[in-house]
Amino acid sequence: MLKLESVELQVANGNEDFSILKDINLELEDNKFYALTGPNGGGKTSLAKVIMGIYKNNKGRIIFNGSDITNFSITERAKAGISYAFQNPPRFKGMKIKDILRISADNNSLRARLRAVGLCPQDYLERECDMSLSGGEMKRVELATVLSRPSKVVIYDEPEAGVDLWSFENLLQLIRNHHKKGNVISIVITHHERVLSLADEIILLADGKIAERGSRDEILPMIRTDSRCRWEENCGGNGNEIECY
Repeated sequence: MLKLESVELQVANGNEDFSILKDINLELEDNKFYALTGPNGGGKTSLAKVIMGIYKNNKGRIIFNGSDITNFSITERAKAGISYAFQNPPRFKGMKIKDILRISADNNSLRARLRAVGLCPQDYLERECDMSLSGGEMKRVELATVLSRPSKVVIYDEPEAGVDLWSFENLLQLIRNHHKKGNVISIVITHHERVLSLADEIILLADGKIAERGSRDEILPMIRTDSRCRWEENCGGNGNEIECY
């Protein structure tokens, strides 16, 4: 179980502190698939980065499987079993894809890891992780790396961003299959109704606070009803995207 107790995140804004996360209290259970959604600037990615240790919360505690990890570094959290897939994966000039994969997979499984995310090993193992790769290709490489780790918590930051519909459906299937292997907490930051409809629970974050939380059957109708949207000025998106929260 992952617990956040009265977590707050503030950043300096001139002579004052600006609150990004405000009194966040969450309990996330093993084997559950969570969708984290909300308006742009509502604090979704900041919350994910606090869990991963990329950002340091100013107040509150983070408890993971009974241990206080509030002061753990990113590396310590990764070793404890927390993984993070960025919305825009970092590129590493001079490093080949096979070198990135070796961080979490042994040499014998590199080809299988690439094939699992729809990349031909012959074409990609020797390629560098630089600007020659498209956003979709980088997403696949990062997903291959993340899913190779023996993780207990996996955070996916907008996996739909920068990929075409075919690629997204395949990446989503990989995420679902990994989750079904069991004993993992999956957290997906998303505006996409396709992902929201698969979640066990949906958490709505707005203005740095948890606005609503419940099952997909409870929350999806609420999101679809324009009259319930209290942040209409933040809304956007079209088609299958829901951005009023």
